[in-house]
Amino acid sequence: MTNINEFIAGWKSHRNVLHDMLAEVTTEQLSFKPWEKGMTVAELVLHITGAMDMFAKTVQHGVYTPGSKQSFASAEELRAGVAAATEQTEAILRTLTPEQLAQSIDFFGNPVPGFALLQNAKDHEIHHKGQLFTYLRLAGIEKLPFFVSRG
Repeated sequence: MTNINEFIAGWKSHRNVLHDMLAEVTTEQLSFKPWEKGMTVAELVLHITGAMDMFAKTVQHGVYTPGSKQSFASAEELRAGVAAATEQTEAILRTLTPEQLAQSIDFFGNPVPGFALLQNAKDHEIHHKGQLFTYLRLAGIEKLPFFVSRG
């Protein structure tokens, strides 16, 4: 992947679904977790958005850069935070140059090209979005979107 616009389009086809998945989530459902040691719905959502933020910033800076932390008190605040995080991450992605995408970055002892880190980030987001589908079904939400937006 050398075209950042193509990457962003593919990533957004999945991230937009995350927004749709949260449409019917209530504040009470945010604390649901399917097993004792699992993440809550809210923690999983913040993990998804925080990880992509971290990967984008790492490619931008050429070294591991932690993502932003978010907090919220309600489902509405979480939805607003996800929207803001999506805009922020997309803005970072749009600044990336071909040189940054090609640069080798030491990622926990492994040299990885920036574009590969971003692809891993997208795959990571897709993986956890699949988990979130299961969480939301178990939490009682029946109406969920298709796993990728079609347009």
